[in-house]
Formats: sequence, C-alpha cells, structure tokens
Amino acid sequence: MAKKIFVAATGQNCGKTTISISLMHQARKKYRRVGFVKPFGPKVLLYDDFMVDMDALLMAKAFGMEDDIALMSPVALHRDFTKDYLSGKLDDLSLADCVVEAVRELEEKYDFLIIEGAGHGGVGSVIGLSNAKVAKLIDAPVMIVTESGIGKVIDAVHLNLALYQREGADVRGIIVNKMLPGKKELTNKYLKQAFEPINVKVTDGFNYSPILANPTLSHISKLFDLPLHGDIKEKSRIIHNIQLGAASSQRVIDGLLDSTLMIVTSSRDELIVTLSSLYHIPSYREKIAGLVVSGHCAVSDISQQILNDSGIPYIRVEETTAEVFTALSDDVAKITFEDQEKLNWIMANAEKGMDFEAIDALL
Repeated sequence: MAKKIFVAATGQNCGKTTISISLMHQARKKYRRVGFVKPFGPKVLLYDDFMVDMDALLMAKAFGMEDDIALMSPVALHRDFTKDYLSGKLDDLSLADCVVEAVRELEEKYDFLIIEGAGHGGVGSVIGLSNAKVAKLIDAPVMIVTESGIGKVIDAVHLNLALYQREGADVRGIIVNKMLPGKKELTNKYLKQAFEPINVKVTDGFNYSPILANPTLSHISKLFDLPLHGDIKEKSRIIHNIQLGAASSQRVIDGLLDSTLMIVTSSRDELIVTLSSLYHIPSYREKIAGLVVSGHCAVSDISQQILNDSGIPYIRVEETTAEVFTALSDDVAKITFEDQEKLNWIMANAEKGMDFEAIDALL
C-alpha cells in the first residue's frame, strides 16, 4: 500500500498546488512510483472526453501521468453539479464510493500518493464530501497548507482543525507557505509555540515569490475568454506589473516597469503605435509583456496593421479601461499546465523551498 499525504488548506489561494508540485518533484527522487489524485474539484476542463479537475490535469501533464487521468479526478464538479445533487438527480451515484475506489486503485499502483484537497476543510460539504470527510474516508494523514502570519494562521488552523477532528481525520501538521524571508524566523518561533501543545508540527513551505503570484499572458487571455494575438510563444510570460496607458505617450514609456501588461484605450493610436514599435528593441521587450486594448471604439486601420506586424502580444476587449483594470486587480492567478516558466521555477527551487524529508517523516 502507498504512503499517503492529504494536502489540505485553511482556504483558497494558500498554495496547495505549488506544494503538491513540489511534493511530486521531490518524492519521485525517493520513491519509485509517485501518484496524484484530486478527489473532487470545482474547476473542470474537458480532456480526452473526460471532465477533469484542472489541478489533476496540471499534474498529469507536468509529470506524464495522462493514462491515469480518470482516476486522478474521480469527481469533477461541472457547472450544475451542486444543483443536480441537491435536487436528487444524482441519488443513484455514490460519490464517496467513486473517491474511495479511485484512491484504492492508485494505492495499489503507486508507492507514494499525493491527495490534494479543494479549499478549506468544509469545502464539498454541499455534496456530502467535505475535505475533512474525504481525508477520513481514505485514511490519509493530513497536512494543512496556510499562508504566512501568526494570529491569522493560528485562528484559521484551529477553525479547520475542529472539522477534521469531528470527522476523525488525522492532522499531522501545517505547512506555512508564502513566507516573507525577513519575518520567517520569528513567525516559525511563535507558530511552533502555539501548536506544540496539541502535537501539530510546523514545517516550511515556499517563501513568497512574485513569479508564482503573478499571472501569465495565457491566464489573462482565459480570464477575459478572448484570444491572445501576436507572438503566441510568449503566452507563458509572467506579468510582474499592470499599468494604465493614461498619460502622454512619452510619460507612459518613461514609466515602464519590468514585464508590464499595459492597458491601452483603443482610441490611443499614437500610444499603440509607439509601444508596437518599441517592442522590436530588446531593452523595451523586457519591459513590455503585452497589451490589453480596451474600449468600443475601433483601432484605426494603420494602427492595427502596425500592431499586428510588431508581433507584440495583445488582447482586444470591448470593456472600458476601468472595467479591465478592476478585473485584473481582483484576479488571483492559478497555475495551469501551460505555465511552464512557473512549473520550472517550482521544481528548480523545490528542495530549498520546502523540507520534504521533514514532511515525509510525519507520514
């Protein structure tokens, strides 16, 4: 039977997927066969006629496990799944059995199995499959991923612990992620003091990294559900800054930051032409990641031709500049199988970013 770990979290966007990728990368150096499963997932994609969770697909693609994709995502929650479940349309389907049978089959196939939860401990309760209940069902030791901090971490972990303990799940420790290097030592000191009395171990995750936190051009394209034009090879480029092209062209150019996504109103022909022309110069290409051309007004024919000929990546949206900026500001980028630069970074920094041996010993 496989050694198992259930990667839980105190909430969304704590970095479970980053931790799972790092676990997979490091475990494969120690164990001959390492598998992955996302028991249930609310964000699904169509792959090979299967509706599968996007994190399961990410792991399958990144580590060459596509043959197991049906087992890796046994319960994929499509758009109307919750309504169908509550209205009794899925009464003849045992979701718990689907999860247990998939995990049992993967346990027989692998030596080490990573099980990634979805959000906080209570997510999935609406369909009778909370993360806490699933961890108990499949008898997997739990590690809870949390963002950095002291008071908020202690509060959030205890809130989740209550549910895991009620279900009888075995929580072994927490993985503190997105730490600020300057505060790491002090944060660890107080968290270990807080959790030692209840025998919950504290281990390190990754330090905060803008490479992981920031979106790619491909992500922005999916966010607006619009195509990326220009040099498609740049789709995995990470955007470190988002700026508004509201000032004069000269001031916008002078204020360019590293790897900037510039939001430009479609009527700003002179700025579109200037940015397109500068994209040919290597020093400016480092600063200009791409454009979002916004607004109902059509771009003039000559400006459009220059834009197309430059190869600069851009997305054309009909919303106003304010609406675009708000959407980008509110967005949280998730890692996908297309984000090769992020995947490479995680694997390159896995050993110094997370103590796998400490986590493995807790299992």
